[in-house]
Amino acid sequence: MQLNTRVHCLKTWPEFFKAMKRGRKRFDIRRDDRGFKVGDRLVLEEWDPSTQSYTGEGLIFRVTYCLRKQPWVPKGYVAMSVEEAAG
Repeated sequence: MQLNTRVHCLKTWPEFFKAMKRGRKRFDIRRDDRGFKVGDRLVLEEWDPSTQSYTGEGLIFRVTYCLRKQPWVPKGYVAMSVEEAAG
């Protein structure tokens, strides 16, 4: 891991978790309240909103690009490109 990178544990709803797991979704859009940056690790933990609990499934991704302050990215949010990462 690069210096000054962080690990972010994030709840991810089943629909989006499955798309990430299958390799169909390689981006994440989040509220920009954690200072996400390139090189950070995202630990996506599947969260079932119907039971208000974690399923026990998890994935790890590395942020490869961050996009902010564009007309198509809502104010206060970040769009991140990600790739699978080793634990």
